[in-house]
Amino acid sequence: MRLLRPERGEDRDDSALLRAVARGDAEALALLYDRHAGWLHARLARRCADEETVREVLQDTFVTVWRSAGSHRGRGEAGGWLWVVAARRLVDAQRARARAERAAPEPVAPAPSAEDRVLAGLEYGDVGAALDRISPELREVLRATVVDGLTTRETARLLGIPEGTVKTRAQRARRELRAALGPNALGGTA
Repeated sequence: MRLLRPERGEDRDDSALLRAVARGDAEALALLYDRHAGWLHARLARRCADEETVREVLQDTFVTVWRSAGSHRGRGEAGGWLWVVAARRLVDAQRARARAERAAPEPVAPAPSAEDRVLAGLEYGDVGAALDRISPELREVLRATVVDGLTTRETARLLGIPEGTVKTRAQRARRELRAALGPNALGGTA
């Protein structure tokens, strides 16, 4: 409770404050905000449960007041006009959120890469079944040289066999795979 004179501007009615805001008086806007933000917030919160949206709408309301205070034609209290502005901003915010939710793409699992598809084919497809039918030492050489991309020297070191043996086993493995898959499956003859 104030016993002294009211501070500058507090004794002005809403219409006078709105005219001052229209002239660019930020202090008048602050007084309007202090006077009306509380009840506007409460009414907006009854219409919208999302506190962040309510705060954004309240801020947007006073930005709109700053920009269009000159369009207010009433006398005295501006509460009705402020509520119309706030209600419209709330409807706009709710419509924008609904549009964004409708436009949001469904989460899509990433498509497997070409390498993943080839490796899956090696594991589970015809090639995988054919690999399972050849001997383990031939399969090891093919996996090392083809799937893992190792050189003949690296494969020889990995498997602990001579380089010439790696070459011979790779050639035999390709021949057996071609026989198991059919003549055109791996492109050409051995």
